[in-house]
Amino acid sequence: MDAALASAVAARYYAVNGCHPMSAEDDRYASSWYVELEELAGERSLDVDELRRLMLANRLPLPSYIRSDDAQMVARDLLGLADEAGGFEQLPAWFAQQWDSPLEAVSEWDDYLSGRYVCLRLVSPANMRRKNELCEAIEEELAHPAPERGEWLQRIHALVDELDEIEPPFAPYDRLRFGGPSSRDRLITGVRARFPRRQPTGAVAAGGNPEGS
Repeated sequence: MDAALASAVAARYYAVNGCHPMSAEDDRYASSWYVELEELAGERSLDVDELRRLMLANRLPLPSYIRSDDAQMVARDLLGLADEAGGFEQLPAWFAQQWDSPLEAVSEWDDYLSGRYVCLRLVSPANMRRKNELCEAIEEELAHPAPERGEWLQRIHALVDELDEIEPPFAPYDRLRFGGPSSRDRLITGVRARFPRRQPTGAVAAGGNPEGS
């Protein structure tokens, strides 16, 4: 392993995310949801130094997290889009073709390369688009809340449930690097706490348990 390359990747990571401490809980989360770059390289029989060169050349995302022991943690599907595109050099053009607007393509490409797309269980243009759509739709509903109306509650919870399916739990560290609550905090946990689902009539009397939020 080339220590200079690892240091260069780490320096770019901290330039993007800021220097925030990783707690023991953060480390456990990163180890559970992500994989060390060296391990991924070994699984694919790739040179870890070459993967870091690709990161520095804007052909692969930066690590998603750097643990407190300096291990660079990446998404398990880090190489998935390059595989689909037909290679690392083909990836930028392939990625751009997945978006209707060139401006949107550039913005999403920059976000993708930053490694900060930790808001998705599986990072793909389709999921990136859907996450944006769901967040916008939930925020629109929250702008005009109507919890007394059953159809409104049903509609917003359907959106929240779908967002829940594509977003991971997040680490406490994410609130530091993003400068506030995560989208899960605001649009999933917060919405469910503020607007609980209605208890079906007669459910408790029939022996059912009240539905949690």
